[in-house]
Amino acid sequence: MAFLRLFGLYFLLTLLMMIVGFIAAGSSYGIVIFSIIAIAINLFSYFYSDSIVLRAYGAKVIERNDNPRLFGIVKKIADLNGLPMPRVAIVPSTTPNAFATGRNPKNAVVAATTGIMSVLDDNELEGVMAHEMAHVKNRDTLVMCVAATIAGFISFAARMMWWNSMFGGRNRNVHPGIMILVAITAPLAAFLLQMAVSRSREYHADATAAKLTNKPWALISALKKLEWENHRKPLDCGSPSNAAMCIVNPLRGGDFFINMFSTHPPMEKRIKELEKL
Repeated sequence: MAFLRLFGLYFLLTLLMMIVGFIAAGSSYGIVIFSIIAIAINLFSYFYSDSIVLRAYGAKVIERNDNPRLFGIVKKIADLNGLPMPRVAIVPSTTPNAFATGRNPKNAVVAATTGIMSVLDDNELEGVMAHEMAHVKNRDTLVMCVAATIAGFISFAARMMWWNSMFGGRNRNVHPGIMILVAITAPLAAFLLQMAVSRSREYHADATAAKLTNKPWALISALKKLEWENHRKPLDCGSPSNAAMCIVNPLRGGDFFINMFSTHPPMEKRIKELEKL
């Protein structure tokens, strides 16, 4: 199932890149170039997804002695559930949040901000780290990193095409109106694909975390605190394209429009689903 999700995402985002390439070049030449770029991005994301995300957040991989509390909680979850022990990292940010990355369970990293450890008690922190390890277990981490990387490139290419059409450097075989339309809709389509995958995986990770710890109430309590804290003080590091990887949306304000297009499901719905367990 995880393989099918990954293949489907690769296919749709690569197809979108090829369309942008065709419109930008006005010929099949653009399709070939953007196909090669898509393959290169996919391969790079597969092998270096963890390094990309850790560097974006300034995260540092730790050992047990660096933070016995966080390291011990992650090891407890892994040992009790027969999961590979992931690397553990800390993000130097006072905003409480957490994420996971890596191409598979054997090459995974779970990360937490310094702020989350000061806001949550041990049971709540265990629920959060179980959620991140659930993403690893369900192989969501590679899917989301690839989505973020390709979506970011599509946005960059669309911006270049927009400016090219504005300043007369457009391809004469393509109507400028079509170039502008694609420049606007391609990044939106890439984001909507990323959002759809992210939202469905959050529900699944919540449910898996509840089973890993047998403490759905702890995760519910943690989510409530994190929702409030991130609303009050958004995360001050990382990239918007990687926001989907965090346990709660680290970038949003609170208005309806932003929530509607958030990479995360509404917190009320996540909590209601957990309360059913």
